[in-house]
Amino acid sequence: MFEVLQSKQQIQEARDAMVRQGRSVLQGGLPNVLRKLRLSSSLAVGDMVKSWDVARTLTFIEQKLPKDARILDLGAFCSEVPVALARMGFTGVHGVDLNPAVSTMPHADTVKYSVSDFMRTPFPAASFDAITSISVIEHGYDPERLFAEVGRLLKPGGHFIASFDYWPEKINTGDTRFFDMSWLIFSREDVDAMLNIARTHELRPEGDISPQAKDRAIHCAGYDYTFGWLVLRKDV
Repeated sequence: MFEVLQSKQQIQEARDAMVRQGRSVLQGGLPNVLRKLRLSSSLAVGDMVKSWDVARTLTFIEQKLPKDARILDLGAFCSEVPVALARMGFTGVHGVDLNPAVSTMPHADTVKYSVSDFMRTPFPAASFDAITSISVIEHGYDPERLFAEVGRLLKPGGHFIASFDYWPEKINTGDTRFFDMSWLIFSREDVDAMLNIARTHELRPEGDISPQAKDRAIHCAGYDYTFGWLVLRKDV
């Protein structure tokens, strides 16, 4: 399954739905003002612009997995997914990130956070029913290492659910870096290559591939693009 964010309106609609469902973790109002004034040390968990892909991920997990499923979020520092899943009643949620401050995330008493490179985690093979990754893999993209580890960690029949920066035609980001890592805006060609590598690790798309894009709904660092959302299933 591969879907593309088609408009900015979808972002707002997804956030509105998350608020109605009690899944939104974003804090506005006074907590946000206090953080901006540096009068509060609370983490700014979540990102409005990622509402569409976060909402798709939460809905997919709710529809496919039981509440005791083991789920791992890659790049979990300030990620909305593990916090929202904990609030939804999922009891086997884990998160991994290189940032030691990940241990201060909300619901750290129930979400099991680990400090580690997510391409070389400490978990045993076949540990998880699902692995999530929201706007993470495009930074320092290393497909062989990534899918080798995802394929190792997933149980047979488990799912890898990821979103990433995307535009059908190639966009060259030059020397632009985030988190001191290279930045890739995936093209249709890049997605095809990614799926080929994933297949060598027994990971295959579940559902239709719909790579068409309508609007450049995202603007960042001088580039205009959108988001792609992907679901892969580990072979049984």
